[in-house]
Amino acid sequence: MEVLIKDKIKQVLKGNQNAYSYIVEEYKDKVFYLCYRMIGNRHEAEDLAQEAFLKAYVNIKSFNLNMKFSTWIYRIATNLCIDRIRKKKPDYYLDAEIAGTDGLNMYSQLASDTESPENEVESMEMQETIQNEILKLPEKYRSVIILKYIEDLSLKEISDPLDLPVGTVKTRIHRGREALRLQLRHL
Repeated sequence: MEVLIKDKIKQVLKGNQNAYSYIVEEYKDKVFYLCYRMIGNRHEAEDLAQEAFLKAYVNIKSFNLNMKFSTWIYRIATNLCIDRIRKKKPDYYLDAEIAGTDGLNMYSQLASDTESPENEVESMEMQETIQNEILKLPEKYRSVIILKYIEDLSLKEISDPLDLPVGTVKTRIHRGREALRLQLRHL
């Protein structure tokens, strides 16, 4: 797949703008979920993912064809998310409790296709709790935990976009995991 992506990048560099749509299709979900895990807000994550692809397109000439495109786009998206986190305190989340209700949020208003609504709710609550706890981690631990356990990247693939040595990534993963374990010990 990486060879095909690099071929599409070469086409974009030659002026074929349509080739970039293939690249976006290949990576849009992964970049969105990376942003969503870091930001915790679907709409902001969509905006950031779109911004990442736009920034990548504008700067495609600076892409090193010897590197993986996924590493490059993840680095752009991660940096945009970190910038957004630094600039803005969270003000509203779609999973926030609805005023005047007894613990209901917008997710509880969605219809479910699953056979067991109880299991779905329990799973959703657990995911929400874990996501909220991940959001409480310091930024330097949050990004490596998301890239390692949610995006399932190798240590090398994490170290490249964050511009950190592999040893530092290992340390941050360990410390982030320990901090998350302490935060989730009440479960």
